[in-house]
Formats: sequence, C-alpha cells, structure tokens
Amino acid sequence: MHLSTVETVLEYQVLSTAHFCFNIEAAHWPTQKLLSERLSISSGVTPHAYTDARSGNRFLRFDAKPGPLKVSYKAEVEVHTPAPDTSLAERPVGKVPDGIFPYLLATRYCESDLLSNEVVRMFGHVPPGYGRVKAIVDWIRNEVAYRPGSTNSNSTAGEVLQQRAGVCRDFAHLGITFCRALNIPARIVVGYVWFDEPPQDFHAVFEAWLDGHWVLFDPTGMAPVDRLVRIGTGRDAKDVAFATMFGQVQMARKEVMVLEHDPRFVIPAQAGNQCVRL
Repeated sequence: MHLSTVETVLEYQVLSTAHFCFNIEAAHWPTQKLLSERLSISSGVTPHAYTDARSGNRFLRFDAKPGPLKVSYKAEVEVHTPAPDTSLAERPVGKVPDGIFPYLLATRYCESDLLSNEVVRMFGHVPPGYGRVKAIVDWIRNEVAYRPGSTNSNSTAGEVLQQRAGVCRDFAHLGITFCRALNIPARIVVGYVWFDEPPQDFHAVFEAWLDGHWVLFDPTGMAPVDRLVRIGTGRDAKDVAFATMFGQVQMARKEVMVLEHDPRFVIPAQAGNQCVRL
C-alpha cells in the first residue's frame, strides 16, 4: 500500500465564452481509495460533475466567461496495486469478452492495423503472454528516446516509431499499438505519480489484458506503476485528456505536485468531498 498527496493547479485566460471539460480527479477504481479531496474553481462558474460508469473517469464540465480562470484539485489517496503475475498468458481473440474487445481495435493515435506486419515481424517469434508484453516494453525503452518537445498532441504511434523519440504519452501509445497488432487488448492509463526527472506532470502508462487481468506497464521506466494514482483510463489519449476546451482560451499555468508518504507515520484524513468556488 502507498499513500500519496496529489495536487494540480490550472490557470487560464478565457478570451471569449468557452466550455471546459476537465479530467483531473482521482478515479473511482478498485485499487485506490480516496481519503480526502478538495476541488476549487473560480467564482462565476456553475460546474457539472459526472463519472463514466465503465472507466471510473470523473469529469467536470462548465461554461466560463471571458477573464481569468483557476481550477485546483488536491487529494490524499491510498493505492493498492498488486504485483503482476508474470506467468499470465494471452487469450485467443474469440475468447476476449465483449467489454474488452474495443481495446483490440485501432484508434486515432494507435494505428495497429497499419503497423501490424511490422510488429509481427518484430515480436511474432516471442512466446506469447506476459513475457511478450515485457519484450515490447523493453524494446521501447531501449530504442525510443524520451525527448520533451519532440512530438505534439497530434502525433501517432506510427510517427513516433519513425522518429524514435517522444514523451510518456507516445511511449504508452507505442506499447498499446504493438500489443493490439499482436491481438493483445491494451489501453492507456493516465495519473499522478512521483518520478525523479522534474518537472512533475501527469504521467501516461498502458495496461495489457492478459488471461483476464489488466496489467500495468511503463515503457519510460520513469515511475513505479504500483504507486500511480489513476485519473483516466481509455482507448488512447483522446479519452483521457486532462482538459478539453471549446472556445478561445490561453493556458497561463499548469502545475502538478505529488508527495509520497510512509503510511506507517501518517494518520489518514477523514474521507470526504468538497467543492469550493474561489
């Protein structure tokens, strides 16, 4: 079990009336427990919150008038992520449940259909199961450079494969794409986690579905996945964007903070939910 305090502060200059959709709150998920949380939003905003029943992703939507906007979120979260079973096998496509099947399909950023022949050439000889996904992760970590600014929000797995550089989002997309090309269901996971290389930011990893279990992998090797506070789960990055805006908006500040605690010396806060308008 790991205990973390996570916090994010987002500030914008709204140039004309705009609609916002945020996904920054810790998800309702079996492997994590929210001990306390606090959400603050600028005055003059009427927020609407909802949770996606399938993914556990929590969304906050509202209209904002022209002027400065500030949204901040802070939570204390316990994470209980079990160690992976390295003996897990793959399942034939015909035995993949209906609810998992969409994670086999190509998506906007993960064009597994276009890269299928290349991926089979690279990894088709590797024995199927956990070890094959681990081989994919090791290849990405060794062959793709972590280089901030080398990609943008429109970059696809195929483009990253060509240029051999990207950031955590791109590493996750490559892992997902390679798995799907080998008929292994896979999906992106975004969350809060502490890692050595500043600045702190939202971190993207991926999950592969093996023998009925979702298993987390981080191709960047930058963070321990068993300590990740999950925010969003989806088919690719478009499902888990921390902010989506409709209108003329300029970002003025984005700050993400993660503090890990030794649970032996922390008295858990009382569970609760609070929304404050500043």
